[in-house]
Amino acid sequence: MKAVHFGAGNIGRGFVGLLLHEGGYELVFSDVSASLVEAINSASSYTVHEVGEGGVDKEVTGFRAIDSSVDAEALVDEIATADVVTTAVGPTILKFVAPHIVAGLALRDPSLPPLQIMACENAIGATDQLREHVVELSGESWDALASRAVFANTAVDRIVPAQSGGGVDVTVEPFYEWAIERPPFGDTPPNIPGAHFVDDLEPYIERKLFTVNTGHATTAYFGAQAGIDRISDALSNHEIAAKVEAALEETSALLVEKHELDADVQGEYRATILRRFRNAALPDTVWRVGRQPLRKLSRHERFVGPAAEAVDRGLPVDALVSAMAAALEFSDAEDAQAVDLQRMLRELDAETFTAEVTGLDVEHPLYARIVEIVSARKAALPA
Repeated sequence: MKAVHFGAGNIGRGFVGLLLHEGGYELVFSDVSASLVEAINSASSYTVHEVGEGGVDKEVTGFRAIDSSVDAEALVDEIATADVVTTAVGPTILKFVAPHIVAGLALRDPSLPPLQIMACENAIGATDQLREHVVELSGESWDALASRAVFANTAVDRIVPAQSGGGVDVTVEPFYEWAIERPPFGDTPPNIPGAHFVDDLEPYIERKLFTVNTGHATTAYFGAQAGIDRISDALSNHEIAAKVEAALEETSALLVEKHELDADVQGEYRATILRRFRNAALPDTVWRVGRQPLRKLSRHERFVGPAAEAVDRGLPVDALVSAMAAALEFSDAEDAQAVDLQRMLRELDAETFTAEVTGLDVEHPLYARIVEIVSARKAALPA
């Protein structure tokens, strides 16, 4: 069995690639970083170091890497004969993955089982987005290619911090979750021992996005606001911890009402997430977690998404709005979106900024709340 994975970075090697290896797949990584591709091809194995309670070291073998920017033909050949294709590149990069998949499907022997495609991204319906790109690029040929692939959405969760030092080893937390839609695969799901297959993925995706991602980003923005560098240290601050817990109580109320989750079970899940963030063995920083604030403040992401739904249901959102106010203060010269965020705050009026960044309609009840915190942030900016 063979799996082609787009994105040979830390998540690709330390999470998705590891589980595919444990499922018995030969791994072919695709990346556009020549130095990373060279480092992977120079190694006969790499180790995934789990740090924290219960962590163990796991060795990965049987892999190689292709630089898709210079050897697209080789990559397409690999896709044409693969069993599985996965991604961990970021939702905005999926459109650049799609042409390789289209070309691989065109070369694929129709007698082979359908290629099983899963986008493992921090976004709702990421595989659906990838499929749309593939179908659009295929044009009139899609009817002939459709039977050669199946697409399944996934929900992935593992904290993989920025790595120190060189090499291709990866440091991760022990906890992980990979939930995958079962129906697209029929009776032949991919062999991924660490994953679990579910009939309805939406509750898993939103539980993860609105608990893990919301909580992580909330911790980062309040931590940065307080001048704290590490995520674990931020949650050691009782005031910050209370703000994070309050935000997650609001998202939990939404999840319980919307998906009819058991409130006690969701409470235990929330507590587990906060324990993970407090893992002092993970060298994770507020700067890594808080990066790309414009994306994180967009309409269907971890703040505005749940807050908008909660308001519509008459649920409180004060803590989520406070977290968004902290996000507006996030300033990091090394993060392009953080720079753009501060520029837009200086250049745009509060109403225009709110509409462009959050995507909220002016009539939505959350819109005025966001305009208020944007106006306050603009007033606090240096002249």
